[in-house]
Amino acid sequence: MSKVSYYTPEGLKKLRDELNHLKDVERPKASQAIAEARDKGDLSENAEYDAAKEAQGLLEMQISKMEAILANARIINESDLDTSKVLIHSTVEVKNQVNNQTVKYKLVAQSEADLASGKISVESPIGKGLLGKSVGEVAEITVPNGTIGLEVLTISRD
Repeated sequence: MSKVSYYTPEGLKKLRDELNHLKDVERPKASQAIAEARDKGDLSENAEYDAAKEAQGLLEMQISKMEAILANARIINESDLDTSKVLIHSTVEVKNQVNNQTVKYKLVAQSEADLASGKISVESPIGKGLLGKSVGEVAEITVPNGTIGLEVLTISRD
């Protein structure tokens, strides 16, 4: 059984749009590539056919995975969330206790994570460490190069 993932309406729409693109655009392309490779002759020695079939299999696996994610996706109403604790869809400003740098993160579902825009997965080590913390608390988080302490400075919803 898959676990439930929480999304904003925009995040869920993006996921659905991506799935529709895979089904409506990429799937027909894969079928066309197989048909073209099949037309080139003997299938037992046709590497192009084998590659097209493998690509189609990977595409179908990706579609299946996204369908499972969507089947267990729930929209979260951010206005109903408690701002006294770090939860999914919280924007958190934290201070690294080693180098005193402050960073802002928004905790999101894994498929919405994008570190470049400050969105981290609630399933990442930092995301897991921050969940449930309140302003002033320090999260001790084990990362690949040791343990870091992140002090929660602010929690907001935007």
